[in-house]
Amino acid sequence: MQLSPMQSRLAASIIASCLLLAIYLFLFTPHFALAAEIGGASLGHSAERDAEFLALLDDEDSATPIGSRSPEYEPDFGLFDRSIIGRATEETQTLVNNEVREKNLDENSQATFVFQFSSISSREAGESGRTAELRKRSNGSQDQDVEVEEPNTDDADADADADADKDGEGHELRRRQSATKTLWITANTCLQPDRPVPDTTGEDPPQLTLYVSTSKDNQSPGPMAKGNQDTLLFEEGAVMYNTTVSGDVYFTVAAPFIKDTFTSKMYNFEVAVSVDQPYHYFDNTTDPNVNWVDSDAGAALLITGNLTDNPDTVMTEMPYSLFAYAQGDVSVLGVRNSYCGLGNYAQIGGNRSTLPKNMMSMGMTRRGEGNLTKQEFFFTGLNKSTTYQAILTTNPGFSSNISTSKRDTGAGSKKVVFRQTEFDTKSTGACMVISNLTFCDQVAYSVPGNETRFGSGKVEELKSFYDDYAQTMYKNFEKAMTTIPCDIENTSKYSLARNCDDCKQAYKNWICFVSIPRCEDYSKTDLFLQPRNINSTFPDGTTVDNMTLAEFGNQKAYNSSRRPDIDTVVAPGPYKEVLPCEELCYDIVQSCPASLSFSCPLPGSDVRVPGKDVFSSSYGQHRDGDKSVVTCNYPDAAHYRRSASAIVSLPWTMMGLLGGGALLLLL
Repeated sequence: MQLSPMQSRLAASIIASCLLLAIYLFLFTPHFALAAEIGGASLGHSAERDAEFLALLDDEDSATPIGSRSPEYEPDFGLFDRSIIGRATEETQTLVNNEVREKNLDENSQATFVFQFSSISSREAGESGRTAELRKRSNGSQDQDVEVEEPNTDDADADADADADKDGEGHELRRRQSATKTLWITANTCLQPDRPVPDTTGEDPPQLTLYVSTSKDNQSPGPMAKGNQDTLLFEEGAVMYNTTVSGDVYFTVAAPFIKDTFTSKMYNFEVAVSVDQPYHYFDNTTDPNVNWVDSDAGAALLITGNLTDNPDTVMTEMPYSLFAYAQGDVSVLGVRNSYCGLGNYAQIGGNRSTLPKNMMSMGMTRRGEGNLTKQEFFFTGLNKSTTYQAILTTNPGFSSNISTSKRDTGAGSKKVVFRQTEFDTKSTGACMVISNLTFCDQVAYSVPGNETRFGSGKVEELKSFYDDYAQTMYKNFEKAMTTIPCDIENTSKYSLARNCDDCKQAYKNWICFVSIPRCEDYSKTDLFLQPRNINSTFPDGTTVDNMTLAEFGNQKAYNSSRRPDIDTVVAPGPYKEVLPCEELCYDIVQSCPASLSFSCPLPGSDVRVPGKDVFSSSYGQHRDGDKSVVTCNYPDAAHYRRSASAIVSLPWTMMGLLGGGALLLLL
């Protein structure tokens, strides 16, 4: 039947309308409400079937039967990441990678945090979730390896894949790498409850506690939580935790009950998480990386290890800070492993310190072996006859790579606290620490001094007294060296192993360390120490005991110093000397021409007076035992342990006094 023009237009309009309605229903499915009972089934769609559908989306290992589950909405779906729909309660704070958070805690309170594993990309997670596949063609050849992103599979899937490969089914060889990453959780106590009286020896403030959970069943770990969790008590204000994770990590810092004897009950701490390196790190096992060089009655000099591996590398930025406290001061106890805790409580360098801020000065030096950069610290205003503890820390803002930070533990950490170093102050003002001399640039230790004559800003005069004498002696030596043919062909040189530069360096080191004695308290009883100037009086007017004066008072090695002008110009009173090491003498004989007639005394003999042992009053030796004690003086000598090979193979040439004969005392 042929339609009229009017009917054709009507039919076209109807067809177009139907198509539009179909498109609308396809794209925007409407939800129609029925006027039936909510609890009843309608149109063949029941609440029980809804529950079964939700169950399919949940964990398939759940022990709850599908038919018995509640039809209520549950925001926990196994097929979706919980971070999409919200994971933590309002009390839980989220921390992201390399974020540090500071928080206050009252007693019996806690702060809970969560690190969401989804906050780091798969590439940051060590190529997490990446699966390499070798697909076998039907002709037996293999496609090139391809990498596909896949979510983690559970053990059941892995077992199924293994069975399939074993049976030859699937024709695939898969290598799966689980989505894991090492996570560091670190925290430092910055403030702790105050003792009633800071100088008492009462109970220390109790430590905070860290609770860590990697289970979804325990998202609020803590002292009252039920479920698997790790518990770590802070150690001297610091805690470090690391684990391999493939999901979210929940952790809590909890404060304990505080007794009423404490005047405050609040803590302040900072916490950080990182998948790169621990933000906070304390090292109580390896060397402290700072050495006590020497001290006098009111000052001490300490120096770090080498900061560079090459003498051509120049460093001007100081990477370290140093905190110190007197033994017996309890205010710092409880936070000695905490960077921010030391900054608040340390007696020297801390914000709560009552001591002058200018007690410590810092600087960079190349003094010592290899001409490598080190950082040194000089304390003043200390108490005499007192033992102090010094703790080295890294400056968080330091960005350069230093050789001492490249360790397996703590490498790259922003706030590192090293093991503490102990040092003592002397009992009298007979010794004074000097360093940074113009000519004798390797001298940095305590020398015979006098606080009455060279105190109150006059230490530069004492330095000039010693330095000028050594430089004058060296100039006389240089005149003698002009007679030695140095710039000639090798066949005519006095030695093929050493040259004139070696000899000059040897003499410089020898004259500095022999003419500038290293000083110790006369009260020290170590047998390697040599008494000096015993016929004089102590600063308090007392004298050496009569028995010692009767036995040694007439011997020049005992009743005077190496240089007579030390006893008259400096007038230190009785003191004991750490003798220069015997290598100083032996090395000059090896480095200089035989025409200069240098020779060294041997232990138990005297080349000038047969049967008299002057070696023991001229040179010292390295002693076995505790290497933290300096038994003889040499360049870079400090109170720290060194291997035997490091001691023997000193790079400085060490020599003797110009003018033939044995290299003995400067008398």
